[in-house]
Amino acid sequence: MARRSKRFIELAKRPINRDSFVHEWPEVGLIVIDSPYDPKPSLRIERGKVVEMDGIPREKWDMIDRFIADHALNLEVAPEAMSTPSETIARMLVDINVPRGEIVRLVSGCTAAKLVDIVRQMNVLEMMMALGKMRVRRTPANQAHVTNRKEHPALLAADAAEAALRGFAENETTVGVARYAPLNALSILVGSQVGRGGVLTQCAVEEAVNLRLGFKGLTTYAETLSVYGTEGAFIDGDDTPWSKAFLASAYASRGVKIRFTSGTGSEALMGHSEGRSMLYLEARCLLVTKGAGSQGVQNGSISCVALPESLPGGVRVILAENLLAAMLNLEVASGNDALASHSDIRKTAKLMCQFIPGTDFVHSGYSSVPRYDNMFGGGCFDATEFDDYNVIQRDMQIDTGLHPVREEEVLAIREKAARAIQAVFEGLGFPPITEEEVQAAITAFDSRDMPDRDMAQDIATADEFLAGERTVLDVIRALDERGFGDVAERLLEMTRQRVLGDYLQPSAIFDEHFHVLSAINDPNDYRGPGTGYRLEGERWRRVQDIPQALPPESYLEGQGEHPSKLLSEIGPAKKGSGPEVIVAVGPAFGRELDQTINGIPHDEVLKQILTGIAEEGLSARIVKVYHTADCAFIGYTGAQLSGSGVAIGIQSRGTTVIHRADLAPLNNLELFSQSPNLTPESFRQIGRNAARYAKGEKVQPVPVKVDNWVRLRLIVKTMLLHRRELEQVDPDKPPTELKFDWEPDV
Repeated sequence: MARRSKRFIELAKRPINRDSFVHEWPEVGLIVIDSPYDPKPSLRIERGKVVEMDGIPREKWDMIDRFIADHALNLEVAPEAMSTPSETIARMLVDINVPRGEIVRLVSGCTAAKLVDIVRQMNVLEMMMALGKMRVRRTPANQAHVTNRKEHPALLAADAAEAALRGFAENETTVGVARYAPLNALSILVGSQVGRGGVLTQCAVEEAVNLRLGFKGLTTYAETLSVYGTEGAFIDGDDTPWSKAFLASAYASRGVKIRFTSGTGSEALMGHSEGRSMLYLEARCLLVTKGAGSQGVQNGSISCVALPESLPGGVRVILAENLLAAMLNLEVASGNDALASHSDIRKTAKLMCQFIPGTDFVHSGYSSVPRYDNMFGGGCFDATEFDDYNVIQRDMQIDTGLHPVREEEVLAIREKAARAIQAVFEGLGFPPITEEEVQAAITAFDSRDMPDRDMAQDIATADEFLAGERTVLDVIRALDERGFGDVAERLLEMTRQRVLGDYLQPSAIFDEHFHVLSAINDPNDYRGPGTGYRLEGERWRRVQDIPQALPPESYLEGQGEHPSKLLSEIGPAKKGSGPEVIVAVGPAFGRELDQTINGIPHDEVLKQILTGIAEEGLSARIVKVYHTADCAFIGYTGAQLSGSGVAIGIQSRGTTVIHRADLAPLNNLELFSQSPNLTPESFRQIGRNAARYAKGEKVQPVPVKVDNWVRLRLIVKTMLLHRRELEQVDPDKPPTELKFDWEPDV
């Protein structure tokens, strides 16, 4: 049998090794950048018309080339942009002295190959710096996915309300059964406005149905308008750039905000890569998006994410496509939505590329429901990771639009949302939502906790609603008549905002008061340190106020409330003689602190140690050391006083050492640094060992459990206990002998 390394066997079990990895194969599109088939940047204009672009003459263009040349390029700027070295523009991107507007102006004249040539000069750190400057809106935000396998309206409404409460500016749902779309859209619309006013919602379904939902007022934005970088992929989708532009106009005419969707890997996945690199094809998609008049794009590989990630440089190129979109002055909803890796380390590393610089929407869908219920491909981050996510924001003082919430807040808002959608179903004559369903939705983890509904009846209701005359105004009336006037007012205001059209401005979101934040009134003004968006003031206080954070004084609760009644001072400690063990304790021991870090009373610690020493036939003296709180020096001081030269040093929090007089202060016989793992039996064995050292016998070190996580759990408590001990240090007070009014029963 061949030899195997046990370490390699264990490595093979790591989650990262369940991901897919392949070598490049440019001919089929398995290459993220620098395909040998990618064109070189070029542009030739004659009489105000592009006649050659990226090495291809006009007569050989496909429909995408034609659309880009005629609708996406600023021909007034193009000669300057194309003649400016790509390296120069790349350096402008990271130069804090070059304003964002100047780069946007230049980039407006760049072809797809030129765009790729600019970002290929940059490493990940430089791209992140550039993205921090180039994102459109000053204030970052986030989008939630709200779905469930049962398409349950009460659960959808409750989850949408919770997502809004947590700070998501947009909520997106989709369907497992297409005909459920009207009810799902209705449920998250109502639930979102319960959570807070101004949350935008959409239902990701077939585009004609999506448009009809928008006409009825059930959705307020759309991002299912997919574009592709090759003609073959477009044709497979029964689309053209012109049809997408027309559809975008149809949405906008009804006051519905739109984003296009693209992302590296889609053309290769569809078999239409033409041998071009994923980033080059994405650059073409983004120029189509710009030319069609869309204010933004959902990109970052999206559902294809595992494909570029299987290739070298895949995560770098996903960041590059987000940066290209921002350079083109498009709102960026930057992926981080579909499950990207089995490895928590890898998926978090990928997230940081957008999390740290901030994008308009750091997630184009953070799964605000558990992964089981996410109908958008699993979700890269889900509801079980809210606490982790909020802590990372707090760690880095970074705002991605979310904030901590309290359990009681969530329960209240979920109940209100479930009852609001119950009222709407009642008012519109839909199949009723029962009290049992409401109660389940309030506390549910996922849809497995929800009662089943009559799906056939719900689908028939959805069909009738979509085909009929009723609109969001009927929903508003039902809410108002059944005691949900505040929710009705928010829905009415959202409808009014569609008529005003202000949130069709580039990169627009609403705050909770329905104030629009967009590229017009909230432009990104980053120009280096001290500029741009900063998480500060009340918003910073809210982000840092995680429920897990405790008042520091709570870590000391109970300490010093029960000082030892068995300990009393005798007088100055003197040098001993003969075989004995000194037990030297810290200055707060038994008084200001009366138990170890893991709650063992100091009296019990002494009883166990003295019993262990007595079991070996030796006597012990107890000495309190006042001039230091350092465990090594406490033990060293005791060793100098011990007749045998052996002592046990104990910090009041429980850290313990066995010392000997002839050793250097920071050397020792045995050190027990992980005090939370010390048990009464540990202290007893420490007493035995110290006595054996004093007798000159061979000693087997005390076995101690090693817990590498204990510092994470208890570092704050450790610091505060040590601080209290330090408060009792008196450099001028000599060691004092203590009487312990107890005798071991040996």
